[in-house]
Amino acid sequence: MDLSNLKPADRSKFSKKRVGRGHGSGTGTQAGRGHKGAKSRSGFKFKRGFEGGQMPLHRRVPKRGFTNIFRVEYDVVNIGALDAFEAGDSITPAKLAERRLAHGRRPVKILGDGKLAKALTVSAHKFSASARSSIEAAGGRCEVLSR
Repeated sequence: MDLSNLKPADRSKFSKKRVGRGHGSGTGTQAGRGHKGAKSRSGFKFKRGFEGGQMPLHRRVPKRGFTNIFRVEYDVVNIGALDAFEAGDSITPAKLAERRLAHGRRPVKILGDGKLAKALTVSAHKFSASARSSIEAAGGRCEVLSR
């Protein structure tokens, strides 16, 4: 490559199309916005869910059910994930959060999916019956924490 081969970047020599600058420009009159109506006006924005004046979907469909404000959301950890810890370790919600097995802010519930072959002391807010039996069968202990 040398100076004799230089040329401007593709499409860089064309000036920007100036809209609404008279008939002769080709984009005068309505300036590409069609005819009258809200969409042709400056500053127009659709409101969320606006359907052209038709009753919007979120108002047409009936509301059902309710949200229980007293519901407690638990971080679920299966005993198969606890196999990553060393034998004899005491496992707390903080240690589970450290290893990204639990969120850290919500209470923890241990469930019985998977196999556990090590004796561990597990502290959590809740245990399923199968998780409790698997942990104790492996020689470990379950400690229930209060929220």
